[in-house]
Amino acid sequence: MSRSGGRLVLHDPTTVPVELAEAKDRLKAIEDALDGAPFVLFHTFERGARPLHVALTARLRKHARKAGVWRSREMLATLKNAAYGFDERHARSAGGRDGLFLMDRDFRPANEMMRKLFDQFLDHPGSGARELADAIGVEISALLPVRLVSHHMRLLGVLARRDDGDWLVLVDCDRS
Repeated sequence: MSRSGGRLVLHDPTTVPVELAEAKDRLKAIEDALDGAPFVLFHTFERGARPLHVALTARLRKHARKAGVWRSREMLATLKNAAYGFDERHARSAGGRDGLFLMDRDFRPANEMMRKLFDQFLDHPGSGARELADAIGVEISALLPVRLVSHHMRLLGVLARRDDGDWLVLVDCDRS
């Protein structure tokens, strides 16, 4: 492990899809490091020419523990869905699909996922959003609000599209 730009980087983020047991082992391996960094790399997925670096935060762990889903089968299955990557052609969920999708501020009526991601994180001073953007090396305005979807739950986070690949940093969860 080493520090790079304020984040903890594991040197062996293989790029093959992870199985649930392996995902659980990875989660256990990085858990202690979450408190000391804006985020910690969980896994890098290769999809076409753009790698997707999936990182977790202490904030996600706190909220997932409170919801009773930290290291649960549902959470691990949802993390595996990051392997689908971000597809610009299907950036918004048509409903019923697993994957990584943008969230809109303008959706009405506002739902709990929007409150968690916009009101309590991106727009909330002191939430860690600015530090997260700084650690990735982008402006906070470049962070795209997203949800990682499985039929079990949603993991909420931000996506930073960089020349060297995409960074998905997960900050909250939703079981609705």
